[in-house]
Amino acid sequence: MSITEKILCSKSHEYLLEEDGHYVIGLTDYAVEQLGDIVFVELPEVGSEYAKGETFATIESVKAASEIYMPVSGKIIEVNDTIADAPETLNEDCYEKGWLVKIEKTGDESELADLLEYEDYKEELE
Repeated sequence: MSITEKILCSKSHEYLLEEDGHYVIGLTDYAVEQLGDIVFVELPEVGSEYAKGETFATIESVKAASEIYMPVSGKIIEVNDTIADAPETLNEDCYEKGWLVKIEKTGDESELADLLEYEDYKEELE
């Protein structure tokens, strides 16, 4: 089973992957393709809490700067330091190596309602 069969995607192009009782959050392959060569990523501090829809990180590419939004409410339990030091990792592998943060979800299940399975997300893009 590929990772895209397990993720949920937001309309703002973040993905959510449930893993061992917490969530991994990153940018979808579509978002990374649209950005082009990524040159900088600013990630939040461990322990920070964000509500669904709040900006939790920023990203810059050769084409644009963009905000990254929290797909569900949560508390940051881990950040991917590799991305801060080597943002191009996102271009190479946005799912396995290029995840952004891991969170402990603080909201309820209803926050997942507007997230799409990957196939539905891809259809919405067409």
